[in-house]
Amino acid sequence: MMIYTIAVMTLFPAAMIYAAVMDMLTMTIPNKISLALIVGFAVLVPFTGLGLGAIGMHVLTGLLALAAGLGLFAMGWVGGGDVKLFASIALWFGTSHILPFLLTMTILGGLLTLLLLGFRKLPLPAGAVSQQWLSRLHAPDSGIPYGIAIATGALLVYPETIWVASLTG
Repeated sequence: MMIYTIAVMTLFPAAMIYAAVMDMLTMTIPNKISLALIVGFAVLVPFTGLGLGAIGMHVLTGLLALAAGLGLFAMGWVGGGDVKLFASIALWFGTSHILPFLLTMTILGGLLTLLLLGFRKLPLPAGAVSQQWLSRLHAPDSGIPYGIAIATGALLVYPETIWVASLTG
């Protein structure tokens, strides 16, 4: 049980932090993050006490999130890494926490967008120009690293999920 506790308290949060930092620094979210979340789910879910029906609903939620994300990707509104991260989070959250996650992620995404648009109107200090990641974030034609909002929203909702509840019950 101790290994399970450590895994639940570290795997998901560490993946979210890594995804947010990578998206901020490189405007990409590595596939290995989503793969680690999918494998982590498969390994850890038997210890949560969920029945097969509930596990199936988690899988269905992840698949529906992937389908919706692919539609947004096809329209050019989000990146592929965002879609995969979103779907793997939906797998972990299932139907019970997908709506709070969507709401939190959307609010944070709007705030992030407004902050970046404001930041891009300011001149970049001379010392910051040499920082490639900062110059990329500052560029007016650059996208929004939405993985930051996705990961932060997930971190805010995670304590309410069955994963954390399974540690106390």
